[in-house]
Amino acid sequence: MIISKLIKEAVLEALGSLFGQQFDGNAFQVSQTKPEFEGDYTVVLFSLLKSAKRSPEQLGNELGTYLVNNYPQYFHSYNIIKAFLNLVISDDYWLTVLQNQYANPNFGKTVNKGRKVMVEYSSPNTNKPLHLGHLRNIFLGWSMAEIYKANGHDIIKTCVVNDRGIHICKSMIAWQLFSHGATPETSHKKGDHFVGDYYVKFNDAYKVEVEKLVSNSMPREQAEKESPLMRATQEMLLKWEQGDEKVLELWKTMNGWVYAGFAETYQRIGSDFDKIYYESETYLLGKEYVDKGLEKGVFVKKADGSVWIDLTQEGLDEKLVLRKDGTSVYITQDIGLAQLKYNDFSIDESILVIGDEQNYHVKVLKLICQKLGMPYADNMFHLSYGMVELTTGKMKSREGTVVDADDLVDEMIQEAKDKTLESGKAKDFNTEELIALYEMIGIGAMKFYLLRVDPKKKMIFNPQESIDLHGFTATSIQYTHARIKSILRTAQATGFNIGPDPLFALEKKLLIMLELYPAMIEQAGEEMNPAVIALYAYELSRKFNSFYDAHSVLKAENDQKKELRLRIAQMTANIIASSMKLLGIDVPERM
Repeated sequence: MIISKLIKEAVLEALGSLFGQQFDGNAFQVSQTKPEFEGDYTVVLFSLLKSAKRSPEQLGNELGTYLVNNYPQYFHSYNIIKAFLNLVISDDYWLTVLQNQYANPNFGKTVNKGRKVMVEYSSPNTNKPLHLGHLRNIFLGWSMAEIYKANGHDIIKTCVVNDRGIHICKSMIAWQLFSHGATPETSHKKGDHFVGDYYVKFNDAYKVEVEKLVSNSMPREQAEKESPLMRATQEMLLKWEQGDEKVLELWKTMNGWVYAGFAETYQRIGSDFDKIYYESETYLLGKEYVDKGLEKGVFVKKADGSVWIDLTQEGLDEKLVLRKDGTSVYITQDIGLAQLKYNDFSIDESILVIGDEQNYHVKVLKLICQKLGMPYADNMFHLSYGMVELTTGKMKSREGTVVDADDLVDEMIQEAKDKTLESGKAKDFNTEELIALYEMIGIGAMKFYLLRVDPKKKMIFNPQESIDLHGFTATSIQYTHARIKSILRTAQATGFNIGPDPLFALEKKLLIMLELYPAMIEQAGEEMNPAVIALYAYELSRKFNSFYDAHSVLKAENDQKKELRLRIAQMTANIIASSMKLLGIDVPERM
């Protein structure tokens, strides 16, 4: 248990003993003391004054004296500023934390609680490669899965692939018309890029057709529907739904090309899934729950045969769940898929990593599942995130203006290479080590840049800003880790014994921050926000560098100080590596 929770428990016990009544732990706050005041942690007393029938100074003195006298293992002294009780934590407490945890690479992680949490992310379409927008989604989902795992949950990572529909048929039609039998192998292209090129070709040709029809006096809306390419695409979709063998064969072949490309990209960026669901296998799900909903009065069938749900009482509107011809809509499919995921894994919680343009859809989905009495409904959560834009503006797949994930990874690795060569570092690395280092720096920089921003916020991605030894970047944190590892290698330290010397201010500040790590993991999980971990890792890195600039480790004042600082260094390195791993980022042993 970390010190902030120990303080809260000690304060509750003290209040009960001093005043003979129970107090609510939510009635007061415990926070780190502001830098301008003496102390490590502060208890805010305002809300306790009425129940205790004391002035701020009286309550502060009684409570502070009790804590110091009865919990000397935690508290060294106290002072009072108005209604703020500032507590100085005993050096012995920090040294005990260091003694117990400096060599523990799993510090901060919680034992397994047996609670199953499914995290769904990525959700690509099989008509184009993964792009920058997907990367923010993937990194958020993968990181949240790791953060939840660190909080003691069993994790199932899933992906829903959008492998059917009119957009898939567009690529298929274009391949039939323009490929002349080319394949990814004959074109020397990754399969997802190859198929994506035909999606762009379709839209280029479609625009030409529409403009030609419009120039012949056909209204644009009619031209968009009557275009020969669009009519052929709709006919292909109908054949797919009817099970036409040739169409299905082409569909499987082209999807197979895309899946091979996806797999290569996922492996390169360090992402994986425990289960992949395919829309072609799930799009008919959900109709049975419409029937059940009609029986329960959750849904209403209108005169034309369509089925709706009225959510006006919840501040929304009416929502269609079944068309008049009996076909389902996306919300119907998602209801069925949600139940399928529960049937497959008996999950206790579900996190859907979906962009904020789908906020309404996910809200409606959860409400419908709740009204249907589905067991997972209350614990269905939306990790909503803002879109990523380039410095040049928004991306459009059909116009070929997106930044492909593979191209971006290549650019980041090249940027890492250029910056490393420019800095003159890593001169003693061999070729294989340099390649691994460039990938670690480049991919790490990209992940950190996309995760360091609160998911709810839109962001602009700038590759050049993401690699900086002195900025809010993965690179600066990676360099700190490598720096610490160099110190530890030089010391060749084993069997440390911390002496009784008092802690210096920067040593204590660093220990206070190290001890906070479990709370940061917990907060990131509660807020569904990996940026909490990113900011913590960066601030920890900064604090260590300030400490190291002020105090020598290998040439400390005495052996006891040297051993103490080496342990602090080792614990810092462990936590940097652990926190960055939660973001999917590796850290080098040297750099």
